[in-house]
Amino acid sequence: MVSDETAAQAYPQITLVTCSYNQGQFLEETIQSVLNQGYPNLEYIVIDGGSRDNSVEIIRRYEKQLAYWVSEPDGGQSDALCKGFDRGTGEIFGWLCSDDLLEPGALLEVGQLFADNPEMDVVFGDTIFIDAKSNVTRRYKVFPFHRWLLLNTANYIPQPSTFWRAKLYRAVGGLDRSRQVCMDPEMFLRFSEVTRLHHVRRYWSRIRIYPEIKSVRLRKDGWVEHKKWERKYLGDRSPIHRFVSRSTAKVIRIGYKVGLGCYWP
Repeated sequence: MVSDETAAQAYPQITLVTCSYNQGQFLEETIQSVLNQGYPNLEYIVIDGGSRDNSVEIIRRYEKQLAYWVSEPDGGQSDALCKGFDRGTGEIFGWLCSDDLLEPGALLEVGQLFADNPEMDVVFGDTIFIDAKSNVTRRYKVFPFHRWLLLNTANYIPQPSTFWRAKLYRAVGGLDRSRQVCMDPEMFLRFSEVTRLHHVRRYWSRIRIYPEIKSVRLRKDGWVEHKKWERKYLGDRSPIHRFVSRSTAKVIRIGYKVGLGCYWP
């Protein structure tokens, strides 16, 4: 019979950070989706921004299973995540927002992939969209990483289905605390400057889409941030150049998804 210690040694330690602020209606389901993974080498950290709802009460129910948690004012989502990763001691990093979920068995698959592929630094899977009541609305398949397409279209990489080595995170300087919407694709672009981002056709998460989510509420702010890192990597482009590039990228992106069967179950 394999002991818990032996099982843990067979898998790399995964540090997973959940950032939250006044998300008590979803937070418990999120925490349970992580703790019920059965991953033998998990370091789970919850960073709450000083919520005024029932979030702290929920976190306290599970504090014995958490490596660390805190509830205090912070500088926003990126700052909260940085606080969590700064405390992380795992070999693999990832984060899960307090309204998203992990699919059962996701961490075991991720841990096994990293254990079997020591050259792999980043991997991302597919995701499932759900509504505010956790009903499935769409199965979202993506295609392999393509830097130019990411720069010229909206981010298509499912953040909660993405995991990376801690040493890579630290090597590129981690998350940019100044970014509040597009922090994940901007970091993925920096990853791509030094390593390959791998994609696997597995559903690892469920992303909750509802009117109050940050990406919807702050859509205009997101485009402002997108344009900033677009300018950083592609330089100043004329409106017509930008329009042609984005239109071409959209056509190529659709073609990729059709060719890879992303639009079909």
